[in-house]
Amino acid sequence: MAFKTEWCGGDVSVARNKRPQAADEKRQEIVAAARRLFIDSGYEATSMSRLAKEAGVAPNTIYWYFADKDDVLVAVVSAVMADAWPQYQAIADQPIAVRVLWIVRRLTEMSGLVTTVHARVPHSPAVAEWHNNFHLLTATLFRAELEALGVPPETVDAEVTIAVFTVEGLLTHGQDEDEQRTICETLAARWPSATS
Repeated sequence: MAFKTEWCGGDVSVARNKRPQAADEKRQEIVAAARRLFIDSGYEATSMSRLAKEAGVAPNTIYWYFADKDDVLVAVVSAVMADAWPQYQAIADQPIAVRVLWIVRRLTEMSGLVTTVHARVPHSPAVAEWHNNFHLLTATLFRAELEALGVPPETVDAEVTIAVFTVEGLLTHGQDEDEQRTICETLAARWPSATS
C-alpha cells in the first residue's frame, strides 16, 4: 500500500516501507544512473525506460525532474564538469601545458558525450545553450590565462579559439597519453612564458 503526498503540483507515491527521499537526492541518483548508461552504452542506446530501471524509479518519475532526455544529458555533462572543477583548483599553479593535459585526461570520460552534445545541438535548445556556455566558460578561462601570459591583444581571440578547439579535439579523438602530452606542450609553446 502506498500513500500520496503533494510535490511540485503533482502526486508522488511513496511505498510505506521506503523512506521519503529528498527531490535533490533522487535527481542526483537519476543523473548518476544516466551518466553510467550514457558513458557505457551511449546516449542513443539509453531509453528513458532503461534509465528509470537503472535509477530504480518508475518511468514517469524521471519527468518530474527532467523535461526530456536532452535535459538529462545537460545534467550529466554539467555533473562531469562540476566534479572536475574542484580537482582542477588543486593544480592551478602548474604550467598551462600540464593543466590543459590534466583537463583532457579528467574529461576523457566525456569524449562520447562531447560527440553526443555536438549531435544534439541542432535539435535541442537546452543542449545548444549548455554547449554555448561551455565554450564561453572555456574561452573566458583561456583568455584570462593568455592575457596574463602577455599574448598580444590582436591575436588573443585566435589563440583562444585554437586552445578551445584543441581541448575539444583531444576529447573527441582518442590519442594516447604521449600524443596528448605532445599536443598540449606544442599548444603551450605558442604562448610567451607559458612553459616557465
